[in-house]
Amino acid sequence: QVQLVESGGGLAQPGGSLRLSCAASGFTFRAYTMTWYRQAPGKERERVALITNAGAINYADSVKGRFTISRDNLKNMVYLQMNSLKPEDTAVYYCNRDPAAANWGQGTQVTVSS
Repeated sequence: QVQLVESGGGLAQPGGSLRLSCAASGFTFRAYTMTWYRQAPGKERERVALITNAGAINYADSVKGRFTISRDNLKNMVYLQMNSLKPEDTAVYYCNRDPAAANWGQGTQVTVSS
């Protein structure tokens, strides 16, 4: 059974940093693209960043130059380093594989506010 557990969220000031982690299990992690998503209140879930099994990376325009995605195939972990945070980054952040597993994790709340 696929399990995804996100952590690392919290309250940050504008311009601050947070590092999110996602622990994955129940599938062959190294074979899958992994993606970070976020969902702000009243908005659709959006893709933030992805990293393929070969290490290719893609970012949403809104986070380019500020966020960095990485993965550790030995630990079945994917990370999202978020720098220069803005209030509009406030959302619940989720990770999932691609194709997405049906059972999403609980997400981790990121709040950017002074």
